[in-house]
Amino acid sequence: MKWQGRRESRNIEDRRSQGSRTRRAGGVGGVGLIAVLAIGYFLGIDVTPLLQDQGGGQVSSPAPMTAADEQAGRFVAVTLADTEEVWADIFRDQLGRSYTPATLVLFKGVTGSPCGGASGASGPFYCPGDKKAYLDTDFFVTLDRQLGAKGDFAAAYVVAHEIAHHVQNELGILSRANEVRAQVSQAESNAISVRIELQADCFSGIWARSAQQKFGSIDRGDLEEAVNAARQIGDDTLQRNAGRRPNPHSFTHGTAEQRARWFVTGYQSGTVAACDTFSTNDI
Repeated sequence: MKWQGRRESRNIEDRRSQGSRTRRAGGVGGVGLIAVLAIGYFLGIDVTPLLQDQGGGQVSSPAPMTAADEQAGRFVAVTLADTEEVWADIFRDQLGRSYTPATLVLFKGVTGSPCGGASGASGPFYCPGDKKAYLDTDFFVTLDRQLGAKGDFAAAYVVAHEIAHHVQNELGILSRANEVRAQVSQAESNAISVRIELQADCFSGIWARSAQQKFGSIDRGDLEEAVNAARQIGDDTLQRNAGRRPNPHSFTHGTAEQRARWFVTGYQSGTVAACDTFSTNDI
């Protein structure tokens, strides 16, 4: 992915040089905490309420910024800038409306959000409460070394996926879906969550197609990196890699096949209409 030296978004809130708040004992712990953090690693969009500080905390000293941190920050800023230009065009040309960009918060360790405490272990997420995406760039290392999703475009896909949730929020899709989720059973809520996530994957594919056309920034093999990342974070793949038998009723993001297929659908179509995961019976 060609990103060095390109425009960086100003909608970055960099908290990485600030002290982070660490939780005291209490709240979710033991096996429960491990389960919550695992969900976060799988790119969950709403795990942070489970990680809320329930007993105060202590503020640690600012973590030192490394050269790798600085480069990761620039990479994210360029990728975010690309999403801003792409979605501004798509909102204007396909939807006849204006796009309001999200702010992306970079942090190290732990930070706060209206959705609860954000942890580096909880993975990237989007908070509708403040319309901000949250990302500890150390997650890119996890993505590469632990989840088997290598390459800079796999990391770009992560950013694009979280911004896709902001697109859903701007379109009113996210709030409507979450309202329904709050009124149905856990299994039904999980099924709706899958449709939310698959649509975000599809929107990520739209972004990839438009970025390729608009910026010429995608190298040969980049798309394969994104598709592989989508497969590696499929619910069935993650459960199988954790030594568990895949349980479809517990899926919240979709299978490896579904996530890769919807990303490709977005890439091939380039249209928001093609990403309607809520109306189809074939997800």
